[in-house]
Amino acid sequence: MTGAAVLLLDAAGPESAALVRAASKRGLQVHAATTTADAQVPAPELAGQVVTDFARLDRAVEDISTYARRRSVGAVLTANEYLTELAALVCAELGLPGNAPSLAHAARDKAAMAGVLTAAGVRIPCTRLVHDDTDLQNALADMRIGLPCVIKPVDAAGSAGVTVVTSPADTAAAANAARVARGRYGVNNAGNAGILVQAYVAGDEYSVESITQNAVTTHLAVTRKVVTGGAHRVETGHSLPVRLPPATEAAVHREVDAAIRAVGIRHGASHTEVVIDADGRCTVIEIAARLGAGHIGLLLQHALGIDVFAALLDVALGHPAALTPTAHGHATVRFITAPHAGRLTALTGFPKQGPGVPFVRWRAAMGGLVNTAASNADRLGCFVVTGPDAAEVEQRADALARQIHVQVDPTPAPDDCDQLNSASRSAIAP
Repeated sequence: MTGAAVLLLDAAGPESAALVRAASKRGLQVHAATTTADAQVPAPELAGQVVTDFARLDRAVEDISTYARRRSVGAVLTANEYLTELAALVCAELGLPGNAPSLAHAARDKAAMAGVLTAAGVRIPCTRLVHDDTDLQNALADMRIGLPCVIKPVDAAGSAGVTVVTSPADTAAAANAARVARGRYGVNNAGNAGILVQAYVAGDEYSVESITQNAVTTHLAVTRKVVTGGAHRVETGHSLPVRLPPATEAAVHREVDAAIRAVGIRHGASHTEVVIDADGRCTVIEIAARLGAGHIGLLLQHALGIDVFAALLDVALGHPAALTPTAHGHATVRFITAPHAGRLTALTGFPKQGPGVPFVRWRAAMGGLVNTAASNADRLGCFVVTGPDAAEVEQRADALARQIHVQVDPTPAPDDCDQLNSASRSAIAP
């Protein structure tokens, strides 16, 4: 099946907006699939939308496939973490380039992911699925896990519900945080999927950004991740490309290649999170069948000259994708977080867009409630710095970050207290 239109599963968010722009530049009609709860009047750049229930996979596949056939849709893709399995199923139904439908759940369900990665010989942390307190205690007693360890949900994203546990006294609260963290739409988690207890891997955190076409993978870049310390490891910066020692880079690529194959990624982007320890050993933490979020696509464009959004369209349409770098620069994004929970009262020193700072975004509403960073959703804003030299770009980004001052009143009115658990979500515009 071929056509002059593309369909995005969920057209919200910066990555989806970039895909819409890339398709529009080519004169392609862009359609969207959305849920009943999120359905709105289609944006002007959209040719139409199909409304379905993403939580009911069979129904969603039928609704979206029927809509796509009627409108000569020739590509289906998503930038949404929670809809990658649905995308694979729809592509299979329509005969379009996509990922293996029988394995696509393993790029979303982290328990299934651990199973297929282990079976494929990928180096991952020891991981146990637990359903009750007895399971939890048995996992903590497992010598392959011990303390510190990581407790996290099976199907959430963006570090939601993830806790690094260093003391037995903290395990109950961490387990509860993982249980109550739910992914959007209820696509994978029926409420009894359990939680994961995982060995903590010490080392430097990176991600590998890759595109696979016809089961052949091109690694675009290694990205260095800056994360907060403590119990919640929220990403506060991404920088690319990172130059690893050749032997280390080769080892990383071997592990990532095996992970990509294991979760059935055949056509499309992947974002693989890894830790490299002091001895240069690579451990795969997670893999997602999508482009890395946090403006990584924008960093790839500015640093390497790769139009990753155009490339993803080409892959989805079955056309050869242009993945060779045309530039050799450096780019970093820095995220701003609140110093403590409360009401945002002032912001000073936030950078303005200009030469070497191609993108800035402040999302938090002045006077709104904000949280300390417990997940990526709690980030308040960000800015991107680019340039030809990695050291200079990092130094400038550090200097700009030091100029930013976020003032938060830590004593909101009593009626506000119950809102603080979801402060960033209520205070930040889409």
